[in-house]
Amino acid sequence: MKITAKQIAEICSGRLLCGSAQTEIRSVTTDSRAIGEKALFVPIRGERIDGHKFLRQTLENGAAAVLTQEHDQAEDEKPWIAVSDTKEALQKLAAWYRARFTMPVVGVTGSVGKTTTKEMVALALSAGFSVMKTEGNLNSQIGLPLTVFRLSEEYEAAVLEMGMSEFGEMARLAAIAAPQFAVMTNIGISHIENLKTQENIRTEKLHITDRFTSSSILFLNGDDPLLAPLAGNLPYKTVAFGFGENNDYRACCVEHDEKGGMNFVLCAPDGERLPVWLPCLGDHNVRNALAAVAVASALGVDRKAAVKALAGYRPLAMRQQIKHANGLTVLDDSYNASPDSVKSSLEVLLSLPCEGRHGAVLADMLELGELSARAHEDTGRAAAKAGIDFLVTVGKRAEAIARAALQERPEMTCLVCSSNEQAVQELHSLLKKGDAVLVKGSRGMKTDEIVAALMKSKNA
Repeated sequence: MKITAKQIAEICSGRLLCGSAQTEIRSVTTDSRAIGEKALFVPIRGERIDGHKFLRQTLENGAAAVLTQEHDQAEDEKPWIAVSDTKEALQKLAAWYRARFTMPVVGVTGSVGKTTTKEMVALALSAGFSVMKTEGNLNSQIGLPLTVFRLSEEYEAAVLEMGMSEFGEMARLAAIAAPQFAVMTNIGISHIENLKTQENIRTEKLHITDRFTSSSILFLNGDDPLLAPLAGNLPYKTVAFGFGENNDYRACCVEHDEKGGMNFVLCAPDGERLPVWLPCLGDHNVRNALAAVAVASALGVDRKAAVKALAGYRPLAMRQQIKHANGLTVLDDSYNASPDSVKSSLEVLLSLPCEGRHGAVLADMLELGELSARAHEDTGRAAAKAGIDFLVTVGKRAEAIARAALQERPEMTCLVCSSNEQAVQELHSLLKKGDAVLVKGSRGMKTDEIVAALMKSKNA
């Protein structure tokens, strides 16, 4: 990036309050603790912290310029640029920067599995391109712009995760990222508290295609009841992936292996059949891999090379990571939770070989609104029907998981806890060597604390 303070003011519809208009900017940050070379600091008003408190501190620490929505005048050697809204200014600047690049950009969205799918798509594309991808889950109205600023001429393709939780958000993200290709993993009930219905969620997520052109492609999960009807019925090309016969990219002959991975045959739309090995478990990961190969093939990457690249996939932290300690197998899926993702994780749990029992620690699932009680009850019934040996719940909402599980299977061992600390204490008594246990809950429940305690415990 190379831009002047004057250009930034023009792009953001702002006004230069002081400093030289020709000051050069080479990076952008919203973190007052991470000031890069010739950085523009963009203060964001958050629920707990207002970045405007750190304007002078960032300048003293080397920032080249700052944005502000709280000042009409300022005196400083370095540029202060007044804007009406710093977050909107950040997005305008990112959209301007994105427009400088002609490389193919793939957007990834969905209620569940965005991050894993993003990782697999980037991996498959890496067989033919130098790929820039979203780090972690910087997929929001602030995270996406910061990701876009990482684009450079060294990259030949980009894979951007795009998440939304409210009306109008995906349209704003699409205006920033302008993806020519997009993947939709599924339509669940995450964030339904704000969006009210799954149909609304689908409508909002479809805004990822707002900047599509005649050559654009939407890759969608053809096994999802809300996405399948879209295939072939949109004003741009669609490619469906999944297990059903209706899909363009289809998986068959799926088998687990002794290495904790999965073998399957990928059936491509032109009739090609390729054996695939994934170093992870779960039908949802098979779909993610199908999407990855479909995208790579559409962008000209040899399918065999893309499949080979996928063998190098490794789960990200707190996302279905299989850990071993003190005679236990722990499936750490503590990053987040929704009813759909819990069901997928239960499937993975029960596919894990272990000498003892299979159990789950399930905490509250947040942001489900009016559907919360029913969603937790459905999850409890699903856990009981799946056949796990024991269940530990954490949190007030998760009590409904326990109640429903016991209604389904009264003989099932089920413990109800109000905190992570209590859950850890109960697990110390409950767990035995050889057991496999899933730990999962919404991010706000911090169930990674339970995983950390199990990894340290020597009582099992």
